[in-house]
Amino acid sequence: MGTSRVVVTGAAGALGGVVATHFLMAGHPVVLVDRDEAALRQAYADTPGDMAFVAVDLTNGAATREALGNVLDSQPAGVLCNIAGGFTMGTAVHDGDGSDWQQMLTMNLNTMLNACRAVVPGMVVAGAGKVINIAAASATSGKAMMGAYCASKDAVARATESMAMELRERGINVNAVAPSIIDTPANRDAMPDADPARWVSPEKLASVIGFLASDDASAIHGAIIPVVGLS
Repeated sequence: MGTSRVVVTGAAGALGGVVATHFLMAGHPVVLVDRDEAALRQAYADTPGDMAFVAVDLTNGAATREALGNVLDSQPAGVLCNIAGGFTMGTAVHDGDGSDWQQMLTMNLNTMLNACRAVVPGMVVAGAGKVINIAAASATSGKAMMGAYCASKDAVARATESMAMELRERGINVNAVAPSIIDTPANRDAMPDADPARWVSPEKLASVIGFLASDDASAIHGAIIPVVGLS
């Protein structure tokens, strides 16, 4: 991996910020991608390193290709970390109007696909690259009132495996991590009676992502790696 350029989506979020900082501290130039440029700049105001800010709606494929294309034109990315996504409890599968399904597929699958379509062609030209996606430990089976979320994250896992088979002969590794509950401020607020010491710290998850982006992981293709702490 050397000091290749790293793209991190969802970089203004809790996990995205830790992942981006992990690579910045290792000396990589990092392209920070999120919807709101002001939020990005505020999040990294005190963080040193070589950074480029890209404000774009990742659910818009054309806008994503244009925005990332402008930044990556002179120096293609060597690593893409697809951190952008989200979670919401939904309705029973038989109930509701389906809006929760569309929301989860848009947030978790489409953002990943759009980022890949913007970044991976440059990796193909270079003949090298690492793509790391975020699946979910809970999505290995269906859960009550979480059908939409589980389906979206399962789709991320299956897309990861398919991409790995498509790109492994081109020098590109595609893998995913599948965390359980991540210790973020939002999760602490949502579950005040839980023990966050049993959850996955963002720093530990970032370390696994960093490994998958390294040369040491060059023989790993299409892995969905559980990162579950004690939960």
